[in-house]
This record gives sequence, C-alpha cells and structure tokens, in this order.
Amino acid sequence: MPPGLGDPLPEHEAKFYADWLLSEHSRGAALCSICKGAFLLGETGLLAGRTVTTHWTYEEQLASRFPDIKVNTDRLIIDDGDILTAGGVMAWIDLSLILIERFLGPNIMVETAGAFLVDPPGREQSYYRGFSPRLNHGDDSILKVQHWLQLTGGKEMRLAALAEQAGLEPRTFMRRFQKATGHTAGEYVQRLRINRARDLLQLTRDPIDSIAWEVHYSDPSAFRRIFTRIIGLSPTEYRRRFRAGPNGNGT
Repeated sequence: MPPGLGDPLPEHEAKFYADWLLSEHSRGAALCSICKGAFLLGETGLLAGRTVTTHWTYEEQLASRFPDIKVNTDRLIIDDGDILTAGGVMAWIDLSLILIERFLGPNIMVETAGAFLVDPPGREQSYYRGFSPRLNHGDDSILKVQHWLQLTGGKEMRLAALAEQAGLEPRTFMRRFQKATGHTAGEYVQRLRINRARDLLQLTRDPIDSIAWEVHYSDPSAFRRIFTRIIGLSPTEYRRRFRAGPNGNGT
C-alpha cells in the first residue's frame, strides 16, 4: 500500500480494496504499507491487536480511526511477518531492502544497498522525529502547565510544582496530564528537554556535558542514557549523523 498524495484514503474508498487485500493475504501474501498506506491496510481488519507504524504526523489520526491497533511511530519499520508497516515516504527504501533480504538472502540485500549507495536497514524514525506536544485536548489546567514547561525548557519536573502550576491535587494532576498529553509528566519533561538537546547538538559545537547542563541535567551520564533511550542514538552518534556545517550533515 503506497503512501499516496493528499490526505489519507477515506474509509469508504479504502473499503473498496479491503476484500481483495484480504483474499490475497489468505493465499499467503505478505501485505506492506508505507506512510499513509497504513490507513488502507487498517480497513482490512488485519491490524487489530498489532503494533504498526506510519509517519509520525499521522500517529494520532491512525490511532483514532483504528482504536484496536497500537501505533509506534518511534519505529521506522515494523516487521510482523505477514504484515510490514513503514514510516515516512522514503522508508520504502528500508522496506524494499528488508523484502530483498527475506526472499533473496542477506548477501544480495547488502549488495543491493551498496549498489544504490544506501545504508542497510537499521535506522529508526525516532532519529528524525521532533517532539510535538498535544495541545488541542481542551484541558485548560494542563495546557497552562504545558506552556509553562515550554517557557522554562522543562527546568522543573517535581510533581508538587507541576500540580501547583495547574491548580490541582497531585493525583488529579497526574491522571489528567496523562489523559490530555498521552505521556506521564516525567516522560513529557524528558522529551521536552531532549528535543532541545537535539537542536544544540545539531547547531552548536558545545561539549555534550555542557549541553546536558543547559537542558537541566545535573548528571551528564543520566542525560546520555535518557537521550539514547528516547532517540535511539547516543548524543555523540546523533551529532555525528545530523550536525549542520563542516564535518556534519550540512554544508
């Protein structure tokens, strides 16, 4: 299922293809989607109970339209055997190489990657995805805290301080924050800090320990662990891959 142009394929159009896809799947065909193609694949019902990926900008829309699937847009490719889903449009390259490896073996896959001057599969969408907080949830108390965190760069993450900003009891705040944003307050602050660290790694030559302090980590080793967990690359690897300017990814 290719990504297509414009908005994701609406339900009434996607259903037109669903029976044929189910028939092919029942005959042993593996089904693959790229980016918005996941919306078409979802109409088959074959994604129910599975974890799939799509481009991260469509995460909420896909999860809302198909509440019985789990969407993980940190992943670039999710290979579930008979169902493979890929992230953004250019993830078709990684998907193609995975299929070449499946049908022709790892040696042919590596040779093909070399011939086309692309890396073998191994990237993740989390390398590229920025943190885009959910702000349209309608909970004004939580929105107030989100704006405050953005303004302060996530400097404060004590539960009592966050709850005070919201004017809520701590337990009520925790419940409403996760419902509104999709994250615990702690994870939200971590992602906000790491998003800022990504910018600094790309745009400055500051030492990594200095960047850790600037984004409010007093322990640089803790910063490195959290960065690697969220992004999938260490700060050093991320800078090597993405830093702009000489010796980086830019010009």
